[in-house]
Amino acid sequence: MASFVIYDYIVFCLTIVVSLGIGVYYAFAGQKTTSDYLVGGRQMKVLPVAVSLMVSFESSIMMLGFPAETYKYGMMFWLSNFGFLVACLLATRMVVPLVHPLNITSINEYYEMRYKSRHVRLLNLVFGCINYIFYMGIVLFGPGIALESVTNFPMWASTLVVAVAAVIYTSIGGIKAVIWTDVFQSVVMFMGIFAILIKGTMVAGGVSKVYEYNKNTGRLDMFNFDPDPTIRHTFWSLVVGGCLRMVSLFIGQTTIQRVVSTPTQKDANRVLYLAGPAFLVTLTLATLEGAVAYGFFSSLGCDPLKSKQISNPNQVLPFMVLKIFEELPGMSGLFMASLFSASLSTLSSGLSSLSALAIEDIVKPNFKTLSEKSITLIAKISVVIVGALCVGISFLIAKIKGPMSQITFSVLSAFWGPASGLFLFSVFCPWGNAKGAIIGTLLTAVIGMWLTSGQNFSTTLKRTPGLQPGPTDKCYDLPTLGNATGNITDTPLDLTSSWTDYYSNYMETTTESVATSYQRPQGLDRFYSLSYQWLTGFLIIVSLILCSTVSIIVGRPDPATVDVRYMLPFFDQFFPFLPQKIRKKLYGGVPFELREEMLQKMNVWNYEKSIEDTDVNGKLMDETKELSDTKTELSPLTRTADNSNSQSVNVQMLNSSRENGLG
Repeated sequence: MASFVIYDYIVFCLTIVVSLGIGVYYAFAGQKTTSDYLVGGRQMKVLPVAVSLMVSFESSIMMLGFPAETYKYGMMFWLSNFGFLVACLLATRMVVPLVHPLNITSINEYYEMRYKSRHVRLLNLVFGCINYIFYMGIVLFGPGIALESVTNFPMWASTLVVAVAAVIYTSIGGIKAVIWTDVFQSVVMFMGIFAILIKGTMVAGGVSKVYEYNKNTGRLDMFNFDPDPTIRHTFWSLVVGGCLRMVSLFIGQTTIQRVVSTPTQKDANRVLYLAGPAFLVTLTLATLEGAVAYGFFSSLGCDPLKSKQISNPNQVLPFMVLKIFEELPGMSGLFMASLFSASLSTLSSGLSSLSALAIEDIVKPNFKTLSEKSITLIAKISVVIVGALCVGISFLIAKIKGPMSQITFSVLSAFWGPASGLFLFSVFCPWGNAKGAIIGTLLTAVIGMWLTSGQNFSTTLKRTPGLQPGPTDKCYDLPTLGNATGNITDTPLDLTSSWTDYYSNYMETTTESVATSYQRPQGLDRFYSLSYQWLTGFLIIVSLILCSTVSIIVGRPDPATVDVRYMLPFFDQFFPFLPQKIRKKLYGGVPFELREEMLQKMNVWNYEKSIEDTDVNGKLMDETKELSDTKTELSPLTRTADNSNSQSVNVQMLNSSRENGLG
């Protein structure tokens, strides 16, 4: 088998070195305050933030899991990309307009403001930490298993390499280092993806051959409109269920941190408008890699999974890379560099997010006398601690079988679902209270953990088999396939058992040996067989029902007393074409018509506070007078709510100041 050569190691190591170099640079530049370290002083540019947000979601899960999914189950999974795109657009209507004006760093700050309860804040903090640590553990697992399959480098060692590199440049460079390394790593990642697609297609015989191999085995059959939620993939589960699942990504700390790092709300929306389509393109390319891999191995006449050359579908892509680039030294290293770049970007984003959570939700509320220098030091130490936890989780994740995409979505839904439900409940349900939020979310989490545990560890639940594997008639000299020589032509193996099992479950066959009828799961297995694509959506619905029920039982608040700064009017956000009179009636007595005015007053107060907190060095003294004059002109906002003409002028001036980063 082909393996890494010196050029591959050089290309691979250069990626790690450049990433570390960016971290070192930002360790000595632009880190004057904790705000600089956590949110880039809230002055980051749109394009790098959009790229960073995009690659934060594009880890080894995408680089290995999506091709593995396509290779084994077909292209239907690609439809889930549209769910992500819709969720990205929804975030501009329910995340940005809520979070950006509040001038917060941690999403958990919002929950304390919303419910006037620190307990809700701590509850979501726990959920967020568990979610990120498990997610990053899965991300770490990917490069390890890939590098082990192509170089025999131990998984534990490569896992440590990724973790240590990400911990170093994140801890010393902060969010600016994370964002700019993401930009660099995105370039490397795209280079690797395009190299694989172009070379793999050429070796497989061209686009027509790749298309033919995939079409003949049903891998291009993408539209199944069956409403049965237990079917692994359907149009509804991938698009609708995928959209609900992706909501969790946009309420996570990684997204929130980037939204608030931009100077204006319009900039935050632009980030999402750019990240959504870019993510769609990237995931499309990753899915096509799986189709190219199937075409390539079919052209060789030797499926590596069925011939036991590899043991895990997540190893398909790296195994193919060694084959197609055997005569091009350095290209295999480029692929591994792109894979590690994808994982580094996600891992560093997660580490930065958890560092922000540690500071904003634990350190600052409990240790108010600490200096900026001490707080920043604690943030850096927290990155190291979290990195160590993620390494431990990655070794546990390695025990779960299946494509990384399925592992991620099924395992993490137990946390994504309740957290997403809590957010939607808090934003759109004015009858909610702290007790309802806490009890409903905890009950939903229990249901989620029970369901996901059953799906992953049930011994009686039948897994959905993959599609027809590739041919194996040209596999020669393979290691230990049932006889001493390992020659598959001498001792044929039953390499099609999974294929015949699949069709025996779903259709009649003429082969007597496999003519069995499909039986639906019974008892709890019927419950466990819910498609992993529906898990988050199902738990969101459960959360909304339980949180609402408990809130109503313990006593809903008076609608007129609800603080509308921390909520959004549902019909205004998603049905703005309705007449204003109708939308106002749908408020249910909640004074949403006062929301903008209250936010404007809060921004004026924040602006005044920023004047008081200006650097004592006097570097901003020249701007202080200009800002003070602006404040004087804006102050009528707090006094003349009934003067519509004056208010209109003041609102325009305030918005102008906010666009310039003054608010």
